[in-house]
Amino acid sequence: MIIAVDFDGTIVEHKYPAIGREIPFAIETLKKLQAERHKLILWSVREGRLLDEAVQFCRERGLEFYAINRDYPEEEKGQNNHYSRKLKADLFIDDRNLGGLPDWGTIYEMVSRKLSYEDLMRKYEEDYEPEKPKVFFSRLLGK
Repeated sequence: MIIAVDFDGTIVEHKYPAIGREIPFAIETLKKLQAERHKLILWSVREGRLLDEAVQFCRERGLEFYAINRDYPEEEKGQNNHYSRKLKADLFIDDRNLGGLPDWGTIYEMVSRKLSYEDLMRKYEEDYEPEKPKVFFSRLLGK
């Protein structure tokens, strides 16, 4: 899959224009997805020096992106009449998702098992068994 990933609030805590602390397991999960042959595109509002800092932050942690703020590495605004800020990605990982950003373990499970958010919630509901209240005599006898 081609996966577009936001930076601020998704890979790092939202401290824009500064770079916040890395969100636990973000880089490791993205590197694992890359190892499984997914193409990652950094899709950020950052531009210029701020974008370079974000790319360098990831690079220092061993994460290289297939493309940055474009569909493919060679795409150039001035030489491509199809250039668009709308990406042709299969999936977007962004803290501005409806419902917010799941933890990175959940994100990995959803991507690797091709689960929708609805599938995942249904799975959790099926696995959940509420604790049954003890009857009065069981509590008295400590059972």
